[in-house]
Amino acid sequence: MIENPSRNEIGEMLKRAKRIAVVGLSDDPDRTSYMVSKAMQDNGYEIIPVNPNITSSLGVKAVRSLQEIDSPIDIVNVFRRSEYLLDVAKDFHEIDCNVFWAQQGLVNKEAYMFLKEHDYTVIMDRCIKVEHAITR
Repeated sequence: MIENPSRNEIGEMLKRAKRIAVVGLSDDPDRTSYMVSKAMQDNGYEIIPVNPNITSSLGVKAVRSLQEIDSPIDIVNVFRRSEYLLDVAKDFHEIDCNVFWAQQGLVNKEAYMFLKEHDYTVIMDRCIKVEHAITR
């Protein structure tokens, strides 16, 4: 069973966080990943687009993978279909970040178990923009 941190814990994470790497961030303003990430950027978070298929998004140069990010990340926010979450979790395990966040509608029990076995904070099936608005 997937168990997310409490709303209070999520609120504290969001208050401490400064840099969010967004896996699957689109450069299309009509896509949910763009709209959610833009809202977070507008609220003061530094957004790092992680997508090998774009050159930039939200005015920021995109990187092809999490491993290309050369400075600490507070949250990795994922906009990839559920069947890709385990692969993203394995990439996440290779970097220095403790919070793995799969957006609303995204759940993968195998990825969740992998991440929990390595003592990461895991949030699945929650929208970071909604949680930020609720917990401010």
